[in-house]
Amino acid sequence: MTSHTVSAAASGTWVLGDLTVNRLGFGAMRLTGSAAFHDGTPSDRGRAIAVLRRAVELGVDHIDTAAFYFSRLRSANELINSALAPYADDLVISTKVGPVRDASGGWPEPARPDELRGQVEENLRQLGRDHLDVVNLRLMGQDSISEHFGALSELRDAGLVRHLGISNARPEHLVQAEAIAPVVCVQNRYGLDSPDRTGMLRSCAARGIAFVPFFSIAGEGREAGAVHDEHDEVRAVARAHGASPAQVRLAWILGQGEHVLVIPGTGNPDHLADNVAAGALRLTQDDFQLLDSIGRSAP
Repeated sequence: MTSHTVSAAASGTWVLGDLTVNRLGFGAMRLTGSAAFHDGTPSDRGRAIAVLRRAVELGVDHIDTAAFYFSRLRSANELINSALAPYADDLVISTKVGPVRDASGGWPEPARPDELRGQVEENLRQLGRDHLDVVNLRLMGQDSISEHFGALSELRDAGLVRHLGISNARPEHLVQAEAIAPVVCVQNRYGLDSPDRTGMLRSCAARGIAFVPFFSIAGEGREAGAVHDEHDEVRAVARAHGASPAQVRLAWILGQGEHVLVIPGTGNPDHLADNVAAGALRLTQDDFQLLDSIGRSAP
């Protein structure tokens, strides 16, 4: 399928609180290098900036990032700032707090509730903004998130944050968060070979909350990228539509509900155009039945 002229608007829209976004967005994690964080080869700065600007040209108006997205030479937030500031009024930037990375790339203990303001302020500084559109609390195995989410709710009341979400969460976390402040999105791992075993996809649909999968293309490759051998079912659907396997994966996820957003990330301009074009790919019922069989057989 033709990719270079398809707009992200073809994916449809969703409302995050009071912010309308195209359902096909962009994840910034892979801007910093050939693999996430300190792994792989650092990215070419000019190319990364060009990818961000091209994403916006292609209708992407929802970018997911975090201050802990950095490699030896690159910071995703700094790249976004350099490429896109001053920001368009309709550009929504979503970030995450909770995990802590030190300058050497290590992962100490997650932030305490009283440390979250510093993380929010660091994102503000790096992005060059006076408020953050959406802040997701990225969970690191906690059973209770009430204190952490309460601290973010206070920052929302203070005007530093506009909307709140949670990431890597279970249904009980959503209940805890909603008892404190409105939740506009949940970011969880999900894809063709990563089933939603907790029912969060359906819980979000029932509540009118955006469900935003991560590793939607990478699958088991996770931070390292898509290293798996592609499923025969995906290849068959891709051939039938003249599409790429990545486009099929994204189209399948978008087909799981109008409340589902996708944030595929890349530092490659060709992959970017390919991903955006997935918003226009309409799978048939037979396609969904074939692809659904992958999830049923996933471990």
